[in-house]
Amino acid sequence: MRDRTLGLIQRYYAAFNAGDMEAFLGLLTEDVAHDINQGKREVGKAAFGAFMAHMNRCYRERLVDMVIMATDDGARASAEFTVLGEYLATDEGLPPANGQTYKLPAGAFFEVRDGRVARVTNYYNLQDWIAQVGA
Repeated sequence: MRDRTLGLIQRYYAAFNAGDMEAFLGLLTEDVAHDINQGKREVGKAAFGAFMAHMNRCYRERLVDMVIMATDDGARASAEFTVLGEYLATDEGLPPANGQTYKLPAGAFFEVRDGRVARVTNYYNLQDWIAQVGA
């Protein structure tokens, strides 16, 4: 089960990096819980899809230096990576965008159910990001 979950998370990030939102969202349960960094929890694949549409409008990101770990039973996983990004369009409440680039360490925690992502919780240092794009 561990290897199956590792493969799932690898496919999740490969789809993200490829910009393949259909494949990316296809790896989620219908009732997926998404804990947004320094934000609220959103529930459901439709809400996650709307979040990703917003993110893809405001940011272009590629995740590198990926390290993925999973429990033996495959029920939980985590990933640590570096976000290489470009700030494309001003996001509400954040500094103005003008194509600034950033490099940010980040991580995520997952719950897996029936071979799909049932929860993802993302973490990164928002103040570090603001310092990079606001400089």
